[in-house]
Amino acid sequence: MRRRSFLRTAGAGGAAALVAGCLGGGGDGSGGSGGSSGGSDGGGSTDTPTATEATGTTVGSTAPAELVVATYSAFVDAPSSSPGPWLKEQYESEFDATLVWETPENELNYFIERQLGGATIDADAYVGLDTNMLIRIDEKLSDPLFAPVGEGALSRRGEVKSSLEFDPEGRAVPYDTGYICLVWNETETTAPETFDGLLDPTHTGELIVQNPTSSATGKAFLLHTVAAKGEEGYLDYWEALKDNDVRVLGTWEDAYNAYSNGEAPMVVSYSTDQVFANEYGEPMEEHQIRFLNDQGYANPEGMARFASSDRVGRVNEFMDFVLSPEIQAEIAVRNVQFPATETATLPEDFAKYAHQPPEAVTFTYDELKGSLGEWTDAWARAFASK
Repeated sequence: MRRRSFLRTAGAGGAAALVAGCLGGGGDGSGGSGGSSGGSDGGGSTDTPTATEATGTTVGSTAPAELVVATYSAFVDAPSSSPGPWLKEQYESEFDATLVWETPENELNYFIERQLGGATIDADAYVGLDTNMLIRIDEKLSDPLFAPVGEGALSRRGEVKSSLEFDPEGRAVPYDTGYICLVWNETETTAPETFDGLLDPTHTGELIVQNPTSSATGKAFLLHTVAAKGEEGYLDYWEALKDNDVRVLGTWEDAYNAYSNGEAPMVVSYSTDQVFANEYGEPMEEHQIRFLNDQGYANPEGMARFASSDRVGRVNEFMDFVLSPEIQAEIAVRNVQFPATETATLPEDFAKYAHQPPEAVTFTYDELKGSLGEWTDAWARAFASK
């Protein structure tokens, strides 16, 4: 799940503003088969990563230990709202260490390509993994990119919600999650309560979704339809959606901008949408939340240690720090997600407008491995002309 940009329109035909916020990981990406590595839609280059360097070391003094943590750029690029700069400050105030963020433009693919080419990986940890990305890693690499967290290595590991665990090999430790749902405008329609309700003729042309081959949000919605209709029935369901004039756009930004411009009264988005609406004075009736079948598709994000890093204790210390209640709450607010642990307490306003589904739905690693590409490819073949 990765950080996303929140688009809002100022009046009819007004300019869309980019405001920091998050998926599920948030933002939108191309998912496991295309690079939903915690950043923005689409791919990226293999440019050398940028880093936030430590400064101010006194000549003749012993420099503090350094921890290099890679992540997607949106996790750090807005100092006033992104979690990264705040997390760096808090970590360095508590530990005798310098935290350096590394943000390669091609995100996780940068490290996959380096390992494939036999190049050195200098980062110690990665923040922003999801299930699709782990599957991509395991399909492309014969040697492990990330190392499992040892039994008992993290004192707060047991505080993570069991429903968010997504790595059977114990490499990725969840630190937040988002939920995919419908956002709808109650001045123009009444969103149905079920997937079948979307097929009602009264909702013809009312829904905008994202392309699951180019959007992490769209992929999550596709997976939710597979969960709801089964592997044998999801394509028939999408055919029925197509007959009901569903509109498929490339990215979350494309879809949400079209929704904000009044092109349709329903869009696939995130259950934290009202947090933004409240913060930026948007009419709440235009930001209603609907969990189809009383479910939301969960996209947990995780962190892991690179197998090549020898700073095992330092990385474990960092991950335990991220799981502490105060840090969990602040990351959730800044990333506009939900904490991964049971111990964090969210601010009253955030808790009021960030909605959790009655039931969280997600596919496990084992369920997705070998099937994810097949499902998305079959969808693409069926909707190539859409």
